[in-house]
Amino acid sequence: MINRCTYSLRRQPLTAAILTTLLFTGAAFAQETTDAGAQEAQAQAEPQENLDRIVVTGSRIKRAEVEGPAPVTIVTADQIEKEGYATVYDALNSLSQFTGTVQNELNQNGFTPNASFLNLRGLGPGYQLVLINGRRTADYPLPYNSESNAVNLANIPAAAISRIEVLSGGASAIYGSDAVAGVVNIILKTNYEGDELNLRVGTTTRGGGDSSRLQWVGGKTGDAWSATYALEYQEREEIFASQRDFMDSYRDDPSVNPADALPVEGIRARDRLAGNVRIWPNGVSANCNGTFPEFETFRANPALGDLCGYYGYPATQQIRNSDSNINGYFYGTYDFTDNLNAFVQISGSQADAKLASGTQFWSSGLDPAFRNGIFFDPTLGTLVDLQRIFTPNEVGGFGSQQTTYRERSFDIAAGLRGTMFDNRFDWEATVSHARYDLKSKQPRFLTDRIREYFVGEQIGTISGYPIFNLNQARYFSPLGVDAFRSMTTNVTTDADSSVMQGAFSVSGDLFELPAGPVSMAAVIEAASQEYDLQPDARILPSYTGPDRVYNLTGTGGGGERDRYALGVEFSVPVLETLKMNLAGRYDRYDDITSVDGAATWSAGLEWRPFDNLLVRGSYGTSFRAPDMHYIFAQPSGFFTQVFDEYRCRRDGLTVQGCTNDPNYSYFVAGTRQGNSALEEEKGKSTTIGVVWDIVDNLSVSVDWYKIELEGRVQDISTAYLLENEADCRLGQRRDGSSVDVNSARCQFFTGLITRLGVSPPFTDDEIDSYISYPFNQSSVVTRGIDATVRYSLDTDRFGNYDFSLGWTHVLALNEEEFPGSGIQDERDDPRRQLNFRSRLNWSVQWERGDWQANVNGYRQGSQIPWNDLADRAPDRIAPTIIWNAGLQKKITDKMTIGFAVQNLFDKIAPSDDTNNSYPFFWGSYSPIGREVFANINYKFN
Repeated sequence: MINRCTYSLRRQPLTAAILTTLLFTGAAFAQETTDAGAQEAQAQAEPQENLDRIVVTGSRIKRAEVEGPAPVTIVTADQIEKEGYATVYDALNSLSQFTGTVQNELNQNGFTPNASFLNLRGLGPGYQLVLINGRRTADYPLPYNSESNAVNLANIPAAAISRIEVLSGGASAIYGSDAVAGVVNIILKTNYEGDELNLRVGTTTRGGGDSSRLQWVGGKTGDAWSATYALEYQEREEIFASQRDFMDSYRDDPSVNPADALPVEGIRARDRLAGNVRIWPNGVSANCNGTFPEFETFRANPALGDLCGYYGYPATQQIRNSDSNINGYFYGTYDFTDNLNAFVQISGSQADAKLASGTQFWSSGLDPAFRNGIFFDPTLGTLVDLQRIFTPNEVGGFGSQQTTYRERSFDIAAGLRGTMFDNRFDWEATVSHARYDLKSKQPRFLTDRIREYFVGEQIGTISGYPIFNLNQARYFSPLGVDAFRSMTTNVTTDADSSVMQGAFSVSGDLFELPAGPVSMAAVIEAASQEYDLQPDARILPSYTGPDRVYNLTGTGGGGERDRYALGVEFSVPVLETLKMNLAGRYDRYDDITSVDGAATWSAGLEWRPFDNLLVRGSYGTSFRAPDMHYIFAQPSGFFTQVFDEYRCRRDGLTVQGCTNDPNYSYFVAGTRQGNSALEEEKGKSTTIGVVWDIVDNLSVSVDWYKIELEGRVQDISTAYLLENEADCRLGQRRDGSSVDVNSARCQFFTGLITRLGVSPPFTDDEIDSYISYPFNQSSVVTRGIDATVRYSLDTDRFGNYDFSLGWTHVLALNEEEFPGSGIQDERDDPRRQLNFRSRLNWSVQWERGDWQANVNGYRQGSQIPWNDLADRAPDRIAPTIIWNAGLQKKITDKMTIGFAVQNLFDKIAPSDDTNNSYPFFWGSYSPIGREVFANINYKFN
């Protein structure tokens, strides 16, 4: 667990403007004269009256108390190392406040399978502001879920970190856009003395995933200067699903007996005029497992006879990427005088990764040359459709078709800081520039080449259906590796994002009141943000040239925006025991949206009726400017599975009765693009809590929170769209109430969907395609409780102990997709549930002489079964409890060795016998299992 620390009580004019005025974006975050990690450790050891005044996330005003009106969790580099976490993301994702889920390496078919995003309070990856040393950094160039932008934590080196501060609650009045759920401020090392090397190697006990990491951290100081540097190299081996026996086959489906499990069809040729019976020129045994050792015959429907299945198809995808990363960091200072200091920060990252979503397949249903996937074969004398999955033996083995990612990023900042007015006020001025470049290469089939290989050229048309001759010898025989490669190409995507920013800040005491000084801070900011996403032209929906890529769509986009901001805050001691905090900010945006400007404010109270008790509360407004890709996304295509509610209800069936019926659930093509008419999302945040030092070394904090968000930008969900389209086509809702089919609302919903019409026996008005784009449409309200306990025990004989416990319980997470559409329970509805309703984490640290040990872990709360419907209410799925442990021994004054185990008891996802969708467990659970690590640390001086 990570402890909560509780105390006692390219627009040229803009670019020129930033460079000329030398503004500062980072305010005063972590820019002290001593290393931030050492200062934080000192704060834990000393009583309040000995604390220097420091800046803590949530305010730009220096203070002696770390605990303020809103809760802040602090994670130190020492804690990350002792608790065995390899990355910044792993450490932060163990915190109880991060109850939301994100797409990860299990989502190999997703849009960002090589990035690590946070999800604070379950609102989504873009709703917490991520800062590096108090400054914004460049977003990941690829949009999360092909929709929105967020910061990737995978390229932040653990070697350079001093501490991380997590503010839970809205903070737009201090930091501007995105600080809706909170702020994550990653503070890097400064003024470091000495040099040390750390080598760590590890593996998984279930197989695969070997890893190694080498870190060098050092620093030098002189009379008027300091230099801190860090270098990190990390290598990690991939893991395939074939290396995990609980997810390498469709027989792992827990909803049925293994003997009754149904695979995907490995090879299929259907006679569409004979009830979809399969065509087997030499008999199913000869054409299936007699030719393809990986395939097996099975029966799903007696009327269809034997089918040819590929039970082991899931084994061909990766569940962890292979990585090779190099990160570097430098921070230097120079003192011109006692009151004037210059600093520079440079960091860079180089990441290369390989991943695989499984061997490729070919289906005539995804080739526009056929009519709804169907063609007429004159040799067979019938209408046919096809599906063929290719095995590892055909493509050259596992990993031979991996996608490669090449990512490069850098962040440069420079500035001045000092004091003025007889040292009453501190000031800082900084300019910075951050950039993130990405290039990916993905092997894919060429549409024309694979079609021609199996069915040749089109030789005519009959009744609207193209005529092709299936080459049965080729289709029912394994491919050679050379033949496979002759039909593939590399699909290349180039993307980059950047931000240039600057600001000037000033903070200090204005005047004295009877209860103490009135403090203030003010900041002026300016920034320019850009991104450019250039996918391979052959995967865009508008492409009509040769060599079109099969079954892959992409999204392009690009644009820029400028931002200016002015903010001010005050800390007012009303009484000796009562302090008020006030803040206000105005942000102005210069882009093509309707945002223009956004004003936010916040107020907080700190009441200390006793030296050991703090009662606190905060309220503030927040906003989030539309993500760049929500605005500038160019038309793009995608394929998705939909439930055709109109045809289901038209045929007199209930929604529950035909949800899983393949006649009404099928894949369709969609198109999506950005919306320049978007406005900012507006929010409100409230926290009320108490921090109590019960006795020496024992503190407890409890905080209640509520976050409200209006005008949330989202694409219309297919379920909501198709329900409303069905209402409008049928003239009534599910409950039988009437609907005005001529209303503007109905014209809107029906206009987004194109259907094929009725042409028996081939078409029955199925969906052909639909259009999606983002709107300011939904509202979200979430409420919950955070609690922490921290206790220290010092003994003479048995060493020193630190105990900590953190708990978050989500009381409610409700969403209304459209005004008037009804409140949806995002916390407990199994059809919408994406987040944990509770999380718990803990840590026990022991030190005695040259020995250190740590036991930590976390609990992810229980879940509703995956396919729990209204007429069935089984028990909840059991919570998941993960234990970690580590041991270190100081061998000499300079050398320490250690051993750590993550997931000590090798726990995997809890059993859910309703989950019949691969990988048969919720994607937030890790399939990696136990990992073991050994490390050695050497200090040179």
